[in-house]
Amino acid sequence: MKRRIISYLLCLAIGIPLMLQGQIIRGALLGGFTLTQVDGDEVYGFHKLGLSGGAAAIIPFGEKWSISLETTYIQKGAYQSPQYNDSLSFEYKIKLDYAEVPVMIHYTDKDVVTAGLGFAWGRLVNVQEWEHGKRVSGTTLLGGPYKRDDYSFLADIRFRLRGRIHFNARYAYSLGKIRSREFTVGTQRFIREQYNNVIAFRLIYIFNEDLPLQNRRKE
Repeated sequence: MKRRIISYLLCLAIGIPLMLQGQIIRGALLGGFTLTQVDGDEVYGFHKLGLSGGAAAIIPFGEKWSISLETTYIQKGAYQSPQYNDSLSFEYKIKLDYAEVPVMIHYTDKDVVTAGLGFAWGRLVNVQEWEHGKRVSGTTLLGGPYKRDDYSFLADIRFRLRGRIHFNARYAYSLGKIRSREFTVGTQRFIREQYNNVIAFRLIYIFNEDLPLQNRRKE
């Protein structure tokens, strides 16, 4: 399954430019922040703040459609502030940093609003976990227990702010589990499967983009 998805992304990256020869490929720089949680870790809320940044190639086809291929660095994870109960703080933090390759298809309305859907493959490049304020020594990049690959579904919307500068909001959710973990409550034990749940807010600058007439007049 993993090899098929990776092969599919590579085929898109290589084949799309060949199929769309003569089209203008637009470059873009993007950067912003993420609000994340890990579903299934018994910690709730988008309390983990992270960074997201990278570059993209955007290939328009037709009047309103385009395909984008990004290369990004994105920080995911979860956080819970101390919740003291006797000697336990219940403080929790997990940092999951990925190098990610999203592929999106976009529809633009009136050169102002752009909506998109797509998928992403992410490779875990850094992981750190804390429980009750102490580092979990068993959580490592090579030793696990978090999977190195994360496949996500993406949905986003982009608004033109001024000229070639856009504001982007994106939602991402893991298609497969990133970890299975056993929890104990009293005498009961249960296993939860965990998934990345991400909201990202970014600014995007698109090079050699055709601007609406009113924007060209301002520039």
